[in-house]
Amino acid sequence: MEKRGYVYIMASGRNGTLYIGMTGDLVKRVWEHREGVADGFTKRYGCKLLVWFECHDRIDEAIRREKQMKEWRRAWKLREIEATNPDWNDLFPSLI
Repeated sequence: MEKRGYVYIMASGRNGTLYIGMTGDLVKRVWEHREGVADGFTKRYGCKLLVWFECHDRIDEAIRREKQMKEWRRAWKLREIEATNPDWNDLFPSLI
């Protein structure tokens, strides 16, 4: 059985800088972003809030979705977030 994959969006704040990523372990990866353990985009721009995510049954589906979303216009990303999280709450606490 293939491993699940997650596509997620981290933000620096409401309508702030956005980062789209994909992982097989959402809790671990979001924790890494929040704690700044890896140098990179999210650390540099303070993207510490998990504002959106979706689960896929297969990693390849998640990779395809991540690549698709990275091509989207910003307005489409904001609409995706606000469709399920209109207040831009940090969803990380709901995962643990």
